[in-house]
Amino acid sequence: MISTNNEELVKRIAKLARQNQELEDRIKKLVKQNDKLADDNERLKAHHPELPLELLKSLKFNMATVLFADIHGLSKVMKGIDSGSVMDELDEIFFEFESIAEKYKIQKIKTIGDTFMCAGGIPAKNITNPIDVVMAAMEMRNFLKKYEHDKRSGNKSIWDLKIGIHTGPVTASVSGKKKINYDIKGDTVHNASRMEALSEGGSILISVMTYELVKEFFDCEYYGKLPVKYKGDLQIYRVKGLKPEFSVKGLGIIPNESFKIKFGLIQFTDMQEVILDKLENELPDFVFYHNVKHTVDVVTEVELIGWAEGCSDEEILLLKTAGLFHDTGITVSFDNHEFHGAEYAKKMLPDYNYSPKQIDTICSIILATRLPPRPANLLEEIICDSDLDYLGRSDFIPVSNTLFEELKAQNKMKDLNEWNKMQVKFISGHQYFTKTARSLREVNKRLQIERIQSLITD
Repeated sequence: MISTNNEELVKRIAKLARQNQELEDRIKKLVKQNDKLADDNERLKAHHPELPLELLKSLKFNMATVLFADIHGLSKVMKGIDSGSVMDELDEIFFEFESIAEKYKIQKIKTIGDTFMCAGGIPAKNITNPIDVVMAAMEMRNFLKKYEHDKRSGNKSIWDLKIGIHTGPVTASVSGKKKINYDIKGDTVHNASRMEALSEGGSILISVMTYELVKEFFDCEYYGKLPVKYKGDLQIYRVKGLKPEFSVKGLGIIPNESFKIKFGLIQFTDMQEVILDKLENELPDFVFYHNVKHTVDVVTEVELIGWAEGCSDEEILLLKTAGLFHDTGITVSFDNHEFHGAEYAKKMLPDYNYSPKQIDTICSIILATRLPPRPANLLEEIICDSDLDYLGRSDFIPVSNTLFEELKAQNKMKDLNEWNKMQVKFISGHQYFTKTARSLREVNKRLQIERIQSLITD
């Protein structure tokens, strides 16, 4: 049994190490892409000052999810109700659709007659936009059903809804000064529109691209194929609702806590990109140790130790979030940066739908990284062990030297020899709190003391 557990732990370590390296490579790539885009934009402005602002603001989004919602039944309504009442009802419906889109951070593009068009992943790029858009589509459908019931007092419904959704790349043009407007084009837009036309009343049709990104959460059934010129057939699915395990009372309508936690783990990737970008751009020049790499290391390590210690999905989410924010306070002040990091988390996390209770827990975990560590529970023990994980790693000496350089730059440490003496004293008195960290790092930590002692000259 012990051997099996060790094998699983080794596999997890290897997997997380690969993910860690992939994330570091991705960060470097994103920084280069950002610099290139900025340079290209400046060159375009310099060489073509005559171009209108709209062309200078043409944007490419590699993954957006486009929704077309047709309020079916307008021609039928016009026969029995005066046009003023018809337009009033349509305005009410569109107003609610806009509110739903805003709730899920989806950009309204435009209304075309009785069709509402919006897109997720625009202008803020995010990995959750397929889920966001399908959730919005379900809420639009549920709203219209209730609207009809309340409006007609049990009589036959008049309005119906057909929705088509497709995920893929789009090009957006930007216009407006006081109010920014977006228009999008590309095959993704065209295919979403065609699926809406193919849809039946009350149906939400999604492409296979969208389906692959949302199938973990939603109960879908195969619907058919849509011929796409030069590209073969596009597989289409119909969304029935949320999967029972992710919905309140298993009814498939309202997301439950399990949905929110699993969604949060996916959404974490978007938040991580924002925070790492902030650290990359705002950390002081003297920060050599508490840098982006250290934050990535801590996020990786809390997940590794958390799983090994039997933490739940929610606890893993809280740990990773605390690890992500724990050094953000250095962008404000190096001294007492844990407090500033917790304060920044309090401001930002509500935008990512963390509950007040979750935010309080995350802040407590962040504050637990103050030295000397005094964790009060398992989650705090895990982040304390993760934050000082380098003490038992093979790269301890070079990592330790970056911390020395960081302190030296702030006039908090001057002599490397004295630093090594301090390190010996610190490591000798340090202990890992979790069983996992002790089994992984304690042996190496004893070796570190011998290595440092060999470097001390007196």
